[in-house]
Amino acid sequence: MLNKKIRFGIVGTGTIAHRFAEAIKNVGNATLVAVASRTKENAEKFGDEFGIPLRFDSYEKMALSDEIDAAYIAVPHSGHIGCSCLMMNNGKHVICEKPMAVNVREAEEIFLCADKNNVLLMEAMWARLVPGTVKMLELVEEGVLGDILGVEGKFCYTMDEDEMDHHVFKSENGGGSLLDVGVYGLNFASWYLGKEVENITAEASLYNGVDSHTVATLKYKNGAIADISSAILLRKPNEGYVYGSKGYAHLKRFYAPQEIEIYLNNGERQSIATPYAGNGFEEQITHFSDCILSGLTESPVVTREQTLYITRQMDEIRRKIGVVYPQDKEN
Repeated sequence: MLNKKIRFGIVGTGTIAHRFAEAIKNVGNATLVAVASRTKENAEKFGDEFGIPLRFDSYEKMALSDEIDAAYIAVPHSGHIGCSCLMMNNGKHVICEKPMAVNVREAEEIFLCADKNNVLLMEAMWARLVPGTVKMLELVEEGVLGDILGVEGKFCYTMDEDEMDHHVFKSENGGGSLLDVGVYGLNFASWYLGKEVENITAEASLYNGVDSHTVATLKYKNGAIADISSAILLRKPNEGYVYGSKGYAHLKRFYAPQEIEIYLNNGERQSIATPYAGNGFEEQITHFSDCILSGLTESPVVTREQTLYITRQMDEIRRKIGVVYPQDKEN
């Protein structure tokens, strides 16, 4: 088992699937052997691009294959529960693109499916595993910044006019900025401030029934405050800060920094380079595969507790800003 490579199949052929396929080339304990799409044309095109031997024109056909060990779910949010459970019910381990589900009811159902099938299930929160986040957590643990009293994180971009039919604008797909990119900000806040949130306030601009721009403020029991922004029709610098009693850190890409700038109250400054191994996905593929090879059914880093906790926060924020998905109305 120690020398085995985990055989992956990708479900979906969009942008994020391309990034996964590029990254897995650089991973020693995993290999990409299959891709599944709803059309033969897309499966063949993706397979040709990345030299993938097995191409399936349905998700069901890949789930039945005994030539893959794990599946990466890269379809729109609304398809995560169906594709994840389909793969796990056929004995496949699953790494599911974030957010794992559109609400906590679905997330709990997906984890129950993993338990039933005794397979590994992990949300693809790649940013938690990159060198920059690991280093930043070490600096906080070492007390370099003192007591952490606040964080800020902005992940905001704008779609082009010819992309307005994208699933991110569709309620039925679990669209909106909160689930698409705000999930990074909420995870970021929890990494450095913990989970003892006392109150959440939020404001949002809506478009087509989803949030196009959301700002959430989280107040913690110890007095710390997190300020998180997400947007899909508004560009802001995707930067962040971690504020402590001894100084602060500036992160140019807050959720997955490749450089950490430290500014201490005593005047000391430090810049720390934390480059990716490739495009940033390599560490999560390696970690997930290591977990499988070690016989684990839960990642010790990207945990079930964390995924459910952040999903509950997103549910609460959506209640406050008035975004309701069709999936929320199901019994």
